Amino acid sequence: MYARRGADQPTPPGSTLVDVSHPGSAWTPRLEPGRQTVALGIAAVLTIVAIDVLLVGELSFFFDLCFIVLCLGLALVVKPHDFFTVGVLPPLMMLAVFALLGAVAPETVADEGDGIVQAVVSALAHHSGALVAGYAVCLGTLWLRQRSGSRDTASV
Repeated sequence: MYARRGADQPTPPGSTLVDVSHPGSAWTPRLEPGRQTVALGIAAVLTIVAIDVLLVGELSFFFDLCFIVLCLGLALVVKPHDFFTVGVLPPLMMLAVFALLGAVAPETVADEGDGIVQAVVSALAHHSGALVAGYAVCLGTLWLRQRSGSRDTASV
């Protein structure tokens, strides 16, 4: 027989003790501060853009789907204190990506002859569905986390 943690007998190697009195949730194991979450989001979206542009030559539906999943992931890893930071991140992140692409390679998001402003407007129009869906998923996830966090503190 093996004893519980804190007893005189050591736990055997390779065994894992699970605390079932506090079930937790999907977003409690590791939470990141807002600045690190923003850096993670920018790095991930630029990686997604680079992969999509290298494979297809323009931003495609792949970018849209990855953006939505990224918004969900960022909302799950941020600390509750920094909800506002991630709450405003999706539109700013998409705008920054389109401005960068409009300046460097406008043919990836618009026609070749378009200027930066026209490329950004065109890209926002073409990918508005992903922006709305990603923003809704992000805000919905933050709302659920806020709601479950306040319920957990009220029951203690």
